[in-house]
Amino acid sequence: MPYFPMATLVYFQFTFAAITTILVAGSVLGRMNIKAWMAFVPLWLIFSYTVGAYSLWGGGFLYHWGVIDYSGGYVIHLSSGVAGFVAAYWVGPRPQADRERFPPNNVLLMLAGAGLLWMGWSGFNGGAPYAANLTSSIAVLNTNLSAATSLLVWTCLDVIFFGKPSVIGAIQGMVTGLAGVTPGAGLIQTWAAIIIGIFSGSIPWASMMILHKKSTLLQQVDDTLAVFYTHAVAGILGGIMTGLFAHPDLCVLLLPLPNTNGAFYGGNGGKQLLKQLVGAAFIAVWNLVSTTLILLAIRMFIPLRMAEEELGIGDDAAHGEEAYALWGDGEKFDATMHATQMQQFERDQEAAHPSYVHGARGVTIVL
Repeated sequence: MPYFPMATLVYFQFTFAAITTILVAGSVLGRMNIKAWMAFVPLWLIFSYTVGAYSLWGGGFLYHWGVIDYSGGYVIHLSSGVAGFVAAYWVGPRPQADRERFPPNNVLLMLAGAGLLWMGWSGFNGGAPYAANLTSSIAVLNTNLSAATSLLVWTCLDVIFFGKPSVIGAIQGMVTGLAGVTPGAGLIQTWAAIIIGIFSGSIPWASMMILHKKSTLLQQVDDTLAVFYTHAVAGILGGIMTGLFAHPDLCVLLLPLPNTNGAFYGGNGGKQLLKQLVGAAFIAVWNLVSTTLILLAIRMFIPLRMAEEELGIGDDAAHGEEAYALWGDGEKFDATMHATQMQQFERDQEAAHPSYVHGARGVTIVL
């Protein structure tokens, strides 16, 4: 057992749980009642997330049976994608105007966040063995290889089908590559990580760009940030491919069962692939049922959805705040509040520049 304080492990696992909840929130942004959300979070963590985490990580029945989830492809990404999709169904869609046009408000901050996420993912996957060893080193390398490959594949598909690349698409490809490699990051060879990156950049892309437009159900459910496609699809894909490519020499370093390997290496590989499918099915069904029951229970006491008048002004304005308080669009000029400051400013200007004249001064620009 690695030598580190239990508090370190508690906090490390806490961050996994917190991030999973944040991912679920991405599916219901812009219309869920904050009070209902505050009730949902502890209930979902106790009755949904914890069950999956203990089953696969805490020595539960899936772990002892041999299902592989190295660092959360099922526990985090599949569960959050399914739970978010179910929550989006019960909460209902955003107003039509918000669904038709929902651009990011700051692409530069989005890029900064993506960079922090990519860097932090190396910590998650690298820290999963609870030691700085061969498994953690391979996990970090595979994490970056899969993410980079998936980003390039997603971007190439955007160029082929839409004629141009996009920052949003590149970040989505990065996320699917990270989620896809997570189930087996420390248990596969680097060439397998590249293959996972190729599929992680293409299959979630196809599910979002093609399958979504052809499915009536998928179009009815308003998954705001497409968490189902970028996390659930990528997570289950990565879990299945781990059942194909898990290397026997790496499995023996980490897993409880001997003679474990992916189907690509023969032996018991076919059984391992079946176990991966069963594990994914359990996590998906458990989250579907538990999330539904939790939301229906909350709905008996608290409306899940914001009032229509609040939806009309936006979820931030409903709380008395604005994301960007621009002059004339946010905080208004209050003469009673600012008059004394303005008068002092004018006196200072007159003292420093006797020829100062109230109003506009400077050069005249002819347009």
